[in-house]
Amino acid sequence: MIGRVAVLAVAAVTLALPAVLDDSSLAVYVLLGLAAMVTVGVSLLMGYAGQVSLGQGAFYAIGAYTAALLALGGAPPLVGLVAAPVAAAVSAMVIGTPLLRLRGHHLAFATLAVQLILLSVTGQLEFTGGDIGLQGIPQFGVGSWEASGAAAYAYLTWAGLALVILVTRNVIASRPGRALRALATSETAAASSGIPVGRYKLVVFTLSAAFAGLAGGIYCFYTGYVAPGSFPVLISIQYIVMAVVGGLGTVWGALVGAGAITLLVQGLDSLATLPGMPSYAPSVLSYAVYAVVLIGMVLFMPQGLVPAVSSRLSGKKRREPSYR
Repeated sequence: MIGRVAVLAVAAVTLALPAVLDDSSLAVYVLLGLAAMVTVGVSLLMGYAGQVSLGQGAFYAIGAYTAALLALGGAPPLVGLVAAPVAAAVSAMVIGTPLLRLRGHHLAFATLAVQLILLSVTGQLEFTGGDIGLQGIPQFGVGSWEASGAAAYAYLTWAGLALVILVTRNVIASRPGRALRALATSETAAASSGIPVGRYKLVVFTLSAAFAGLAGGIYCFYTGYVAPGSFPVLISIQYIVMAVVGGLGTVWGALVGAGAITLLVQGLDSLATLPGMPSYAPSVLSYAVYAVVLIGMVLFMPQGLVPAVSSRLSGKKRREPSYR
């Protein structure tokens, strides 16, 4: 009962905020929702399948470019938005089939290489606009309705996030979700129980990519512009930090982590643009703070903010086995 009340309260605040925020705050609000959308997939991938991907930014970019190219080609924006997660999911399925044979840091570096290759290729191709990118992307709209302001995109973003959360919760509560929980505990034990480990890893990898692609599709319509510089490697690291800070394998953890890191990044950007700060300050501050945050979380809250707070509130404390 308390959980439902909390969900309704959060939903009410979410719907009310676009009406009271100014344009600059709405921009942060939209970016926060997009980051949360991707982070839910990262949390699912790392928390259940145990796979570390440093290439979620690549699927974010694939979704953005897919929607942008279709919209600029004359297709209805809704078609572009629907195609964005599909294109990202298909790409993940093709890429993941060989890559998911790798584990640990080998997989992380391989997915990072995928993003670097994608950025290099899109910067060279003519139909993607090269390094300049694609400009003049039409506003999102359905029929005669058009999203003409930041508030409309805020509602669109959070509607997309609600869809992502609904799909994730249904997956976790389903029979495959129980298999995923077994997979997260021990791949060897899961395989010995008859669970197709490789297939489930690929499905989760594909689903997380679809979430990133949906976020990318909304992003391209919101900004009206996409380029390789819109999807730096740092953005993939940022999603990892968000998932770890909030708590892996939890939907609320992804939301809390995305909110905390997005607000932190905005604060760092404001600090880095103060008079007298060098031009390289934003990137240096971001990398340094991400490192400090990750080290702090691993040392003091290895499970993440949401599991740690939930444990404190419920009064449950972890105990070491006594073996007596």
